[in-house]
Parts: sequence; C-alpha cells; structure tokens
Amino acid sequence: MPRLAVSLLCLASVGLASAPAQSPEQVKATVRFVRGLQTDAGGFLPGPPGRGDGKPGVRATASALRALKYFGGEPKDRKAAARFVAACIDKDSGGIADQPGGKPDVLSTAVGAMAAFELKLPPESYAPAAVRYLSEHARTFEDVRIAAAAMESLGRRAPATGDWLALIAKTRNPDGTWGKGDGQARDTGGAVAAVLRLGGKIDQRDNVVRALKAGQRPDGGFGKAGARGSDLETTYRVMRSLVMLKERPDVAKCRAFVAKCRNEDGGYGVAPGQPSTVSGTYFAAIILHWLGEK
Repeated sequence: MPRLAVSLLCLASVGLASAPAQSPEQVKATVRFVRGLQTDAGGFLPGPPGRGDGKPGVRATASALRALKYFGGEPKDRKAAARFVAACIDKDSGGIADQPGGKPDVLSTAVGAMAAFELKLPPESYAPAAVRYLSEHARTFEDVRIAAAAMESLGRRAPATGDWLALIAKTRNPDGTWGKGDGQARDTGGAVAAVLRLGGKIDQRDNVVRALKAGQRPDGGFGKAGARGSDLETTYRVMRSLVMLKERPDVAKCRAFVAKCRNEDGGYGVAPGQPSTVSGTYFAAIILHWLGEK
C-alpha cells in the first residue's frame, strides 16, 4: 500500500476512535442556521442567503422542517411556511410544484406532501390528489422510492403499489440484495426502505443486513459506487433501511463521519468539506436521531 494511503488510513482510525455527541451550543447553532434559511415568502432556501443556491422551494422547506424537528427547533414563521406550501399545490394536476405557479413533478409532489403533513395542512386539501398524482406519474425507481416515503408519511396506500413493488423486484439479485460492488449497500438500502414503506416483505433478510453493514466505509459513512468517500445522502439511505430492519451500523464510526460534515456556520454539507445545505443538515439530523442523539 502506498505510504500516503497508509498515513491517511491511520489518521482516519484516530478520528473515528471517539466522536462526542453535539454540545447544546452546537445544536443551537444548527437550529439558527436552518431558521436563517426561511424567507419572507415563508419557504426555505437550499443554502445560506446570498450564496446563489436558488429560490425558496418546497423541497428545501421539507428538509428544513424535518431538520428543525430532529434538532429541537421551530421555523421562524410556521404559518408563513404553511401558506408557501399551500400555494405550491396545483389544483389542476393534483401535484405539488417546488415553487408557487411552477410545474409539479414526482419529487416535488412527494416532498411537498410530506411538508404539508409536517405543517398540519388539512389532509383533504392535498393528500388524495397527491396520492393520485404519484400513482399516475411515478415510473422509475427513484420516483417510486420518494413516492413510497410520501405514502408512509401520509399513512396511505397508492393504487400503484403493486406495480411499484413489481418494479423494485425486477432488479433484485438472487441473494435478495440489490446492486453490486461498492454500490451495493446504497442500492440495497434504497430498495429495502421502499419495499417496507410500501408494505412489502424482504426475502433473505440475513443477506440484506450483511450487505448493508459491509458497505460501511473506513470513514464511517456509506457512499456511492465508484466514490472514494462517503456522503450523508447515501448514509441516510442505508441507515433508513437498517433502522427499519432493527439493525445498526458501527455507531461510533458513523457518528464520527457525520461530525466531519459539520461546518462552522452550524450547517452540514453532504460530505466533509462541502458547503452547508439544508438537505445535508436534514440528513445529519435524522441520522444522529437514529444513532441515539438528540
């Protein structure tokens, strides 16, 4: 092994040895970071104001609401957030757009429905139409994966559930896992969570759990196929499935990886060294929650 690789591995092992929980001051800083992303329109920005990350949207708002929930905070103006999400509901299609007046798609509709649920909008104002929209438009695995998350949040069953489960089953390996190589944990994590959310069953559970745990990388997280390091989005996918299967990874190593994604502004990037985003902060929040932190 090259000398540089050995040195990096040694440094990684030292950093993973012990990862303390966030201090109360750090939690407060993270809450401030997320609250600071809310605009006067009520919606949240994907990243800090002035960085050019785009307009406030339903997707960012859903992530912000959940991040605040797990870090024990509240939006600056919950009523304004509710008005923003309500304004994104498209009455004609039944879908939910990312911004008021925009065009709905599967992703924005699914996360919009979850945001509406978090904000306690009247279910009849969005849920039946959103379920119908998702049933009619979710056709790829990524569409089905996020639609399944919406169904779980809403406590509803989509008419397309059978078709969705069949689509996921088509790519399953003979041993019950999904994917291959260093991308197997990510692919298996995404598929398993979707199946369970849709009320399906997992065959060959031991093989599945083994594949998920084997995907934990030296830095403590889980990553995409071909990537040298881990990222919070992939770690979220794998952790979601492990939690639903009542299993856990190496907790100390995973917690240490999440800590490396934290920035001085209190937010989290999707990977170490990346700028803080609302989505990265949400992934960190829920992963830490699953790992036993507040």
